[in-house]
Amino acid sequence: MTCHHQDTESPSAVELIAERGLDGLPDALAALINEAMRVERERHVGAGRYERSDARRGYANGYKTRTMKTRMGALELRVPQVREGGFYPQSLDKGLRSERALKLALAQMYVEGVSTRKVARITEQLCGFEVSSTEVSRCTALLDEELAAWRERDLGVYPYVYLDARYEKVRHGGQVIDTAVLVALGVAPDGKRDVLGISVELSEAEVHWRRFLEQLGKRGLHGVKLFVSDCHAGLKAARIATFPSVPWQRCQFHLQQNAGQYVPRQSLRKAVASDLRHVFNAPDADEARRLLKRFMATWETKAPKLAAWAAEAVPESFAVFAMPTEHRRRLRTSNALERLNKELKRRTRVATLFPNTASCERLASAVAMEISEEWVSGRAYLNMDGDH
Repeated sequence: MTCHHQDTESPSAVELIAERGLDGLPDALAALINEAMRVERERHVGAGRYERSDARRGYANGYKTRTMKTRMGALELRVPQVREGGFYPQSLDKGLRSERALKLALAQMYVEGVSTRKVARITEQLCGFEVSSTEVSRCTALLDEELAAWRERDLGVYPYVYLDARYEKVRHGGQVIDTAVLVALGVAPDGKRDVLGISVELSEAEVHWRRFLEQLGKRGLHGVKLFVSDCHAGLKAARIATFPSVPWQRCQFHLQQNAGQYVPRQSLRKAVASDLRHVFNAPDADEARRLLKRFMATWETKAPKLAAWAAEAVPESFAVFAMPTEHRRRLRTSNALERLNKELKRRTRVATLFPNTASCERLASAVAMEISEEWVSGRAYLNMDGDH
C-alpha cells in the first residue's frame, strides 16, 4: 500500500544512537538509508525540496512505506516516489539484492540436506530474523522450477550410457520406505560425462525403469552403442523393451561381489576372486570365453553352484570386448557413477529422512546438476578421437 507523507524532519542517525545507544542501531540505519534515498531523488528530479530550478526533471510525490529485513532487524523505510515514475533508489536495490541472497542461501540449505525444521533457526542466527514458511516455500518453488528444466532438457547422441539406482529413506503414506533414486549418466561424443536424468521412484520395478528410459528417449537420447549397469530384473526388462537393439554390459565389479554368494567356504573366496579377475582382464572375447571354461572346470567340483552361476552370468559382461580397446577399462563397470553416488550419500546423510519424494528428488537433482556441470566443463572421461 502506498502512503503519501509530507516531508518532515526526522531524527538523524547520530541523534538516534546518542539517545538509545546500540538499541537505536536499526532505526539509525533506517534513517541513513532514508536520507540516502531522499538525496538520490533530489538528484534524479534535478532540484531539492521546495527549490525552484530550470533544471528540474520531475516532481517529488511523497513516500511509500516498506519494511526491509536485515541482520540488525526489520527496518521501516520511506521509499521516495516521483510523480512521473521511473525512479527507484539504488540504495534500496542493494538491500533487495541481500534479500535475494538470503533466499538463495535458503535454497542452498535444501540442496545441502539441511532439514526443514532447522532452517528458521539457522536463518535467525545468520541474519538476525526468522524467515517465514511462505518465503521458504517461494524459494523452494523457484529452485524446483530450475531443477525441473534441467531434468527435462533436450538430449542428443551419447555413445555410452550408465544406469544405476541408490536408495533413500522417504516418508510415504504414513510410513518410512526405501525409495529408489534412478540415475542415467552418458558419455558424449567429446568424451565428457553428463548426468542425463534422475528420478525418484517407489522401487526399481520394471514400470518405473521403463518410464524413466522412455523419458530419456522422448528427450532425444540416441546413438547409444552400449548400456552399462548391474543386473536388476526390472532394469533389464525395461531396457530390452525401450532400447532393444543396444548391447548391454553387465558391471564386472558387481559380478565380482555376486560371486561371493556362491562360494561355500570363506577360505576359497580369495582364489575365486583371482580366477574371475583373469577372465575379466582377458585381451579379447575369445580368450575371455576360454578362461571362463577353465574357471568353470576348476570350480565345478568344489563349488558347483558357483560354476553354474558363472556359466550364465559372466558372459553378460563380455559386451565390452566389442568396444575400442582404450575405452574398455572404464566401460566394464558402472564406476563412472561412483563420484555421483558418493556425493549423493554425503549430502543425503545430513537429511537422514526425507518428508516426501519431492524433497528427495530436489536434493538428488541439485547435486546431480552441480556435478554434471562440473563434468561438462572439465576434462574428458574418455578419449573419443578416432572412434567412429
